[in-house]
Amino acid sequence: MMASIIKYNLRYFWKKASLRKRSFRRFLTRLEKERPRGLDGLAALAEKEVWSEVDCRSCANCCKTMTPVYSSKDIRRIAAHQGMTAAAFKKKWLRKEKNTGDWLNKTTPCQFLDAGTNECTIYEVRPADCAGFPHLSKKRMTDYMHVHKQNIDLCPATFKLVEKMMERLGE
Repeated sequence: MMASIIKYNLRYFWKKASLRKRSFRRFLTRLEKERPRGLDGLAALAEKEVWSEVDCRSCANCCKTMTPVYSSKDIRRIAAHQGMTAAAFKKKWLRKEKNTGDWLNKTTPCQFLDAGTNECTIYEVRPADCAGFPHLSKKRMTDYMHVHKQNIDLCPATFKLVEKMMERLGE
């Protein structure tokens, strides 16, 4: 039986995530240290289930609470789409992170999120960081454990993936 796609009530999600965050992080840390046989295959199967159950556009919490990192290629592509120069785009929309030199949104939520529909207004040309989020489908799950630990309480899809992995591994 196919599960129906969940429309996320973010308040409920945040409460649930805050209650389980510690145990999920401990679980991911154990997986990093003692990688079970077939972990990547289990993660791939769990991910397919996650996407049959989670609709990102009913949530858009990543766009509401985080900022992507914009590569030079992203900046040029999006600026051209907006009919601007890269310099003008950076000046209007981005800030440079002092510690890393990364280009990030000036504001949160993302300026390109249509709050009424949870749709990205630049979806076709969105940053690569956005297109890959929440990075569930990476080849080696252990290479992205640190990302999953960060996203447990921010992304319902990440939360669901970890929950399914815990179930499969008898946690």
